[in-house]
Amino acid sequence: MAELLLASASPRRKSLLAQIGLNVQSESMDIDESLREAETPDAYVLRLAEEKACAGLNAHPDRVVLAADTTVVSEGKILGKPETQAEAERMLEKLSGSTHFVLTGIAVAKFDSGEAVYDSEVVSTEVSFLELSEAAIKYYVQSGEPMDKAGAYGIQGKAALFVKSIHGSYSNVVGLPLAETGALLERYGIPLWGRA
Repeated sequence: MAELLLASASPRRKSLLAQIGLNVQSESMDIDESLREAETPDAYVLRLAEEKACAGLNAHPDRVVLAADTTVVSEGKILGKPETQAEAERMLEKLSGSTHFVLTGIAVAKFDSGEAVYDSEVVSTEVSFLELSEAAIKYYVQSGEPMDKAGAYGIQGKAALFVKSIHGSYSNVVGLPLAETGALLERYGIPLWGRA
């Protein structure tokens, strides 16, 4: 049975996989994450997940490779990871009192009879925020928590206080939709049930 490689350095994704009993090796893949002209958010996260999975498979051809890419979309625009505190504040002001979508592209790849095969999909979750006070935004940004997260927030942290409602996969908002990921992994020979 091939071992699983997580083509990501995200501690949140590794933790989510551990939650379902998978203790995996993880490794970041260096790919160009620039948005292409006229590329939709769905196409963007799917492409990045597939490219990370392919890069992981080329580096570790004996493994089953799981890759993912998550972004936040508000009014059709991608909100990536903020580069400055001011940018994080602007993102949170944009999300305040409104509904946005969290999109994750997931891809699983392996070599089968010498040929690379993969499956991929996009999972979307709808998230609605309460109206956020200026003080709450500033306090949260100064905590440092939003700085490595798409959309400048982590639902599994203090920003849980911002979330009015969620429709869809909670784990997707953290960074990896577990039900959909589990189905893909089982299809690629990674057992999730009955392991010793």
